[in-house]
Amino acid sequence: MCRTLAAFPTTCLERAKEFKTRLGIFLHKSELGSGTGSVGKFEWDSKHSKEGNFSEDVLGWRESFDLLLSSKNGVAAFHAFLKTEFSEENLEFWLACEEFKKLRSATKLASRAHRIFEEFICSEAPKEVNIDHETRELTRTNLQAPTAMCFDVAQGKTRTLMEKDSYPRFLKSPAYQDLAAQAAAASASLSEPSHT
Repeated sequence: MCRTLAAFPTTCLERAKEFKTRLGIFLHKSELGSGTGSVGKFEWDSKHSKEGNFSEDVLGWRESFDLLLSSKNGVAAFHAFLKTEFSEENLEFWLACEEFKKLRSATKLASRAHRIFEEFICSEAPKEVNIDHETRELTRTNLQAPTAMCFDVAQGKTRTLMEKDSYPRFLKSPAYQDLAAQAAAASASLSEPSHT
């Protein structure tokens, strides 16, 4: 049976609040230097409002890249990390492709395809992703008759690059290591029996 928050010791609740605050700082770190002077707008996903679930989520990110990408908070944390390395373009491209695949209107599909190509794929693009010439040309050819799958090859290559390169660095980063340690501690605290 689930226990209410009142059943938890005060120190457990304080550690959980500290854990959540530290994650917020980690996620906003890269946006603090954005020139606006304001903290970015990270919103907690409602399904992670219970500390135990959130701790499991954070610890799950190290299990697989797919778990990281399937978590709203995981994507936000990974994006914040990539910004500190000035290498967020691959993730932004991957996310743009995921949104692109959801489009149903042929007009919107064509328009968005060209925008994505101009922003991420073409030579000298503002957020040019690191793909080989053949993939770039294949994607250019696919734009002649855009479909929801016209970026699949390029998206797959950038995903593989992130999984093999950026993801291991994220997991080894002091920020994630600290976050994972706090998640493990919070998870252990939540599973301890109450002494009331």
